[in-house]
Amino acid sequence: MNVMDFGDVSLVALRVFREVAERGTLTAAAAALGYTQSAVSRQIASLERVARTPVLERRPDGVRLTAAGSVVLRRAIAVLDEIDAAGRELAGLPAEAGTVRLGWFPSAGAVLVPRAVAELRRTHPGVTVVTREGTTPVLVRALRAGTLDLAVLGSVPPFRPPDAETPALRLETLAERSLRLAVPAGHPLAGAGEVDVADLRAQRWIAGPSAGEDTLMGVWPGLDERPEIAHTARDWLAKLNLVAAGCGLTTVPASLAEAVPPGVRVLDVRGGPAERRRVVLARLPGPLSEPAALLAGVLRRMT
Repeated sequence: MNVMDFGDVSLVALRVFREVAERGTLTAAAAALGYTQSAVSRQIASLERVARTPVLERRPDGVRLTAAGSVVLRRAIAVLDEIDAAGRELAGLPAEAGTVRLGWFPSAGAVLVPRAVAELRRTHPGVTVVTREGTTPVLVRALRAGTLDLAVLGSVPPFRPPDAETPALRLETLAERSLRLAVPAGHPLAGAGEVDVADLRAQRWIAGPSAGEDTLMGVWPGLDERPEIAHTARDWLAKLNLVAAGCGLTTVPASLAEAVPPGVRVLDVRGGPAERRRVVLARLPGPLSEPAALLAGVLRRMT
């Protein structure tokens, strides 16, 4: 039986491996670290020599952890977290005066994340919050690579887990709200508090890029016609400003209703299946650090 001795592995190799696991490609990891791709490859090779087995499966579209790689990553995260904790302890910082790393899906950055960060800074000024916006796949990879402690994710029906890897992520629903409709203030539908789904036929829509998880994001789900996409934008604020300019309609989570720009009306839609959206707090199983637990508590109270 092969036995891996972490004493033979450099911290640099572990940090590089964690970055590769998060980024999904050697090239992206090299760019993030400021290394050459060959330097990243050498660090991975040194890790595989000690492990005596491949830790990455090379694919045309990037890399994927092998079963052994998943084990090594889990242990590497523990080692690197302990090193960071030792640094804080040597600096004389209390446990709750550390750093918590939070990832969030785009619309969460409009209201929830700024308020939560401000509240934690008010109640626990010694805690530093480092945030990062990303898509669900990017944030989930970062959680599994140990470069995020918590991630605020958006979830749509049928509300499946964001990945099938093991161990399963801990998922906690922070809020579940109805999807709403954003229309220009001068639009014929803007005068009503709610509209019927039948009124959405033959409208011009502002949608997300038609690829991956953002396919037709911004178009009311389940329309009985092929929607006319007038404009595409990934950023929710860009979509809403296009709405304000009279360029079309888009969907908006209820949590963003108070953050829409002038010139936009937010309406409820009746008829058709209920369109619900969840805000989910995701993390790896196991105990949270004190700073992460504090931030998780604030996020719960804010929703």
